[in-house]
Amino acid sequence: MTDLVVRRLLIDLESDIPRRWCGGDAFRTALFNALSMSFPLGEQFFIDSLRAGMKQLPEAERERFAKEVQGFIGQEATHRRIHGLFNGHLDKQGFTNTWEKRIEKRTPIFDEVDARHLVAATAATEHFTAILAEWMLQNTWALDDAEPRLRTMWMWHASEESEHRSTAFDVYVALGGNHEWRVKWFKNVTILFLTDVTRQTLRNLWDDRALFSVKTWRSAWTYLFGKRGLVRQTYGPWKAYLREDFHPRQQDDALSRDWLQANAGQFSVVGK
Repeated sequence: MTDLVVRRLLIDLESDIPRRWCGGDAFRTALFNALSMSFPLGEQFFIDSLRAGMKQLPEAERERFAKEVQGFIGQEATHRRIHGLFNGHLDKQGFTNTWEKRIEKRTPIFDEVDARHLVAATAATEHFTAILAEWMLQNTWALDDAEPRLRTMWMWHASEESEHRSTAFDVYVALGGNHEWRVKWFKNVTILFLTDVTRQTLRNLWDDRALFSVKTWRSAWTYLFGKRGLVRQTYGPWKAYLREDFHPRQQDDALSRDWLQANAGQFSVVGK
């Protein structure tokens, strides 16, 4: 069991944000903006999935997971709210959120299915967010030149994603979910996630009039495939999910704990 607390982030998201808030870099800004555009509806899907999964668990298992799932839901609801505020700035800047529309179109297919499918899809997506979070915590250079409020927002989010990385996975196992379906959903989610984040990043670059800039694609190559690039360093952790003996806690979360401890003044703990 993981002890999850809900934190209220103490940053100003009412004031305007720079258009290229990530160090003036069009590509990095576009990619992070794309991820944020998926979060409000995506986080709600995770919340609804875990609630559906909990209802399907035997009473003893519901009691065992109750506190952790409550913390998971609280954290995801806070992420949804914060990124909703951030996305409001993107909307005012003229960026078009097409990813959200695709999520809205897909979500109804889960209405009549066994809750294990919802939880499996959530566990798969949570693995993506956890390995992305771990990469960000290891490679702080990616956000070192970002607008300070937004750097804090992303590092806080990354730390909590790493913190609750195993919740959906453990609920899926408790529901009797098997390895075969876990891997099937992971492969499906991989295709959807990579397709969606690519499409939305390209749309953001188009809206920013940076799609055809050589500087944009030089930055993209370095950020994704360079020596410390995102794709190069996350492939191994991504592949680990395919192993039958995989568990999210096999991957160290010390960096998230260290960040949360070192930056305790940036948030307040709800209920304390």
